[in-house]
Amino acid sequence: MADPSFSLYSLPEEHELLRASVRDLALDRIAPRAAEIDERAEYPWDVHKALKDADLLAIHVPEAYGGAGADKIAHSIVVEEIARVCASSSLIPMGNKLGTTGLILSGSEELKQTYLPAVAAGDATFSYALSEREAGSDAAAMKTRARRDGDSYVLSGTKAWITGAGVSTHYTVMAVTDPDRGANGISAFVVHADDPGFSVGAKERKMGIQGSPTCEISFEDCRIPADRMIGEEGTGFKTALKTLDHTRLGIGAQAVGIAQGALDAAVAYVKERRQFGKAISDFQGVQFMLADMAMRIEASRQLVYVASAKAERGAPDMTFASSAAKCFASDTAMSVTTDAVQLFGGAGYTRDFPVERMMRDAKITQIYEGTNQVQRMVMARQVLR
Repeated sequence: MADPSFSLYSLPEEHELLRASVRDLALDRIAPRAAEIDERAEYPWDVHKALKDADLLAIHVPEAYGGAGADKIAHSIVVEEIARVCASSSLIPMGNKLGTTGLILSGSEELKQTYLPAVAAGDATFSYALSEREAGSDAAAMKTRARRDGDSYVLSGTKAWITGAGVSTHYTVMAVTDPDRGANGISAFVVHADDPGFSVGAKERKMGIQGSPTCEISFEDCRIPADRMIGEEGTGFKTALKTLDHTRLGIGAQAVGIAQGALDAAVAYVKERRQFGKAISDFQGVQFMLADMAMRIEASRQLVYVASAKAERGAPDMTFASSAAKCFASDTAMSVTTDAVQLFGGAGYTRDFPVERMMRDAKITQIYEGTNQVQRMVMARQVLR
């Protein structure tokens, strides 16, 4: 019998209604601000408020904790439609899901009740703190330590490239509790932004996603209650990997949105731009470029939705599907935005048009939450099992 996720020729009505409402909000409240957000490299608090007012900050939180309990395809649609106009803004719901998925998957009921209702209400936001300067793709090589001291853990170390750092109210932090056990000696914790000993470093000077702050965060004898551990001691790295299986879908959705926005802009431009006495859209070479761009985007979109469906029901091949969706869609975003800049010619190389920003934003989708080289390693391992 065929896998039912591959019968996704059309989405349910509620998903299409969600898409329409998010698109309206994105076009009305976010698109007019996108260039300014990029130019100023400031967190868009007005967009944050608009998403909160529309209950879009954390639609993934289960109903049991006051959330919408939206499925993973719905979350992908939200991210895609926001990224279509502003990749930086799409990281607001994306980062919140990344930061809370470990808590949802592995946290105790008491811990979930403590934090998730505030996240669902938009009063709390989470960031995810796994990577370090010398522990990126090799995340298990982290040096940040968490030392047990009575009823507390004391954290020491530094995390790098933390999305939303300085904005989020809470952080899911992976730290070593038993250095002798390697990856099995890593545990996960909830850290509050106002915990003594916690600090946020300067913002990174980045190529793209300028409106989303990326910073180091540091722990200097940062003491937190022991009951803020997520799951059992030594299970933090497993929780981190399970989290990424679910959240890489968001990167795929973001990549689809960026690519679609670039295609939309390119189509409008080539219809208006005239050379040799006719619109450049009349030239077959241009038409072939547009056809290839649209084809790759649609293939990426369907792969993201299928992978989302697999993750929703915990299919045994969800790890492969999630990595494939992230990898294929992000490679597509990079190629489509590059072609969009080409179609704009010299104008595309200026900040007067959005495709230049979209090309810069697209690059990060091939890097974060596991580089595409790492994704290919993950997929190969699944294939060879």
